[in-house]
Amino acid sequence: MTNEERIQMVLKNAEQSSTLRRAVGQTLAEPLVELANNIAAVIGSGRKLLICGNGGSAADSSHMAAEMIVRLTGERNRPSLPAIALTTDTSIMTAAGNDFGFERIFSRQVEGLGRQGDMLLVISTSGNSINLIRAAETAREKRMLIAALLGGDGGKIGPMADKKLIIPHRSVQRIQEEQIFLIHLLVELIEGDLSQ
Repeated sequence: MTNEERIQMVLKNAEQSSTLRRAVGQTLAEPLVELANNIAAVIGSGRKLLICGNGGSAADSSHMAAEMIVRLTGERNRPSLPAIALTTDTSIMTAAGNDFGFERIFSRQVEGLGRQGDMLLVISTSGNSINLIRAAETAREKRMLIAALLGGDGGKIGPMADKKLIIPHRSVQRIQEEQIFLIHLLVELIEGDLSQ
């Protein structure tokens, strides 16, 4: 591939991203605000947010939990918000995987940490990962709220979620780019709700 071809590839990807970003802003602004309101209400009632995902979505889960616990920016100082990424404790995940199978690495944590009125936020590009489906099933059994950041058509998790934001695209890269954009907006909106 020549440098000119590489430049064209960069420009094509930038155009795809900006087109999708505009579409996401136009179609998901209202449900995004609703989800932020729901998360703020959960936290405001003394409950917590549990977050999970696989691969890049596991990193996004940790990223969001860090911004909830610490803060989004230095421009707003506020109390820590109760959020737990179920993707970070390697001892728990490997023990659950070893003893119960990979499909239960998150559901086992939801079983132990989740309480009625808490919210589970699932992050997935496909919405079809069995370990996320099991986590959502366990959350439903515990009478928790279920929210999801998804891609494509929402997969199997889409119908399971009380609130969902679906990025209507097939490319994993584009979906993940928009999901982190939505995560940043969610945290900013939640901070605004809870600091009033």
